[in-house]
Amino acid sequence: MEPQPPGHDQASGVGRRRVLGLALGASIVPALGRAAQPAHAAGPSEPAAALGQRVAAVAAAQIGVPYAWGGGDRLGPGLGFCDQDNGYLNGVCLGESTVGFDCSGLSLYCWYRASHGTVELGHYTVAQFNRSAPVERDALVPGDLLFFSRPDAPLHHVGVYAGDGAMIHAERTGTLVARVEKVLDLPRWAGEFAGARRPAPPTT
Repeated sequence: MEPQPPGHDQASGVGRRRVLGLALGASIVPALGRAAQPAHAAGPSEPAAALGQRVAAVAAAQIGVPYAWGGGDRLGPGLGFCDQDNGYLNGVCLGESTVGFDCSGLSLYCWYRASHGTVELGHYTVAQFNRSAPVERDALVPGDLLFFSRPDAPLHHVGVYAGDGAMIHAERTGTLVARVEKVLDLPRWAGEFAGARRPAPPTT
């Protein structure tokens, strides 16, 4: 969560993302339970591995795109917005004037584009977590999604695994899409790691 700016009107409404969060809130607790004890995922088939590599390549191509709270969809970067808590930098709403990605906007775009439209993830981290198969840390391959949680913000962040221990993600307002090396060896990210998941095209 991003800090609320001083004097921001709390009566202005909860915002689109918060409303969606309320609708999906019941799935947060079971989602975290699955993240704590993920099933071991077998290595991906050759087509699945190739898809994951394409996902990682699409993510790499977005490095340098601005972060925009609520920004991004299956078509690419989009105009963000500000809600009660998010989209602000130093008390200024940047979301409404920034075209870019937030974390789940980036991951949904990468999977949609790389899969030629066969994998369409929701624009919400909990939904993305629940629509993907669990993966053990030692079975990670490029394209897998890494999820992060804190007690005050369950499943608050998602990034795209790029291989070699790296993650590509859109972190927060005021930053750019970036690659983080050895992400799960860094205390900040290792301490918040909630599990990895692997989306897949529908089987029917």
